[in-house]
Amino acid sequence: MITAIFLLVVIAVLGAYIVSVSTTQHTTAALDLQGSKAYQAAYAGMQWGVFQALQNTSCVSGVGVSIALTGNLAGFSATVVCTSTPYTEGSASNTIYRITSTGCSPPNAGACPGIQGGYYVERQLEATLDK
Repeated sequence: MITAIFLLVVIAVLGAYIVSVSTTQHTTAALDLQGSKAYQAAYAGMQWGVFQALQNTSCVSGVGVSIALTGNLAGFSATVVCTSTPYTEGSASNTIYRITSTGCSPPNAGACPGIQGGYYVERQLEATLDK
């Protein structure tokens, strides 16, 4: 009888450990997917910022523009900050653009950095352009 109770306790402890490991693995996989989506959100924001700088020659320095994403990236937001620095080289006038894009979920009022706590993911990308 004592042996049977001992085996039941050991099996119960082992089962609880296996459930704990399984839960951790599932959570890690879900956060890995969320991290990849945050990277894609940041990449989309960076591409938008590069387009604005190269095609429209516009960069609102120091002001973050938030972009709410849809489709597979619904629930994610990208905040793009651009700074421009004009310079002259010889007789040519050029501008250096520095674009920083932050993708996150969940966003705070549609902007990054978002609401931290729980499961919060964020990725940041930067691009430097000379035009």
